Amino acid sequence: MKVHDTPATLIVLIVAQSLCAAFFLWDVLRDGLVLGWPPFVHWHFMVEAFAVLALIAGVVFEAGALMRLLRRKAWLERQVSVAAGALHAVMEAQFNDWSLTPSEADVATLAIKGMTISEIAALRGSAEGTVKSHLGSVYRKAGLSGRGALLAHFIESLLDHPALDKP
Repeated sequence: MKVHDTPATLIVLIVAQSLCAAFFLWDVLRDGLVLGWPPFVHWHFMVEAFAVLALIAGVVFEAGALMRLLRRKAWLERQVSVAAGALHAVMEAQFNDWSLTPSEADVATLAIKGMTISEIAALRGSAEGTVKSHLGSVYRKAGLSGRGALLAHFIESLLDHPALDKP
């Protein structure tokens, strides 16, 4: 994550803009006192007053937008956590239904995560032929045609999961 993408950076900028807005508001009010009543007849005062009000409105809008984004981010993080947990539970249940051995389940999990056969073999410390054999057994027991069908099976299961609610 880049430094300028963090909420803390945006908060610092909003605080700096708020301080600038406070300074300019104080300056406009002081100018209004110097000009006498009514200061609204002076065009320079009106331009400065409008600029200050626009700056204050911008700060309020930015703060509200940041709060909405932070709430949305928190909700999305919760949903990803729910989805990850749901996917894991769905995979375990399905692997049990298919009567996969622990090795087959492990290889299937790594394949679903997107690892190649050689990566799975290296991670498990086994030969590529063994991994291919395990995957073939998984596809046969599951009645699926290959890795894409295996992944699609679990994506469909996850999309139909009732624990994933809408915002």
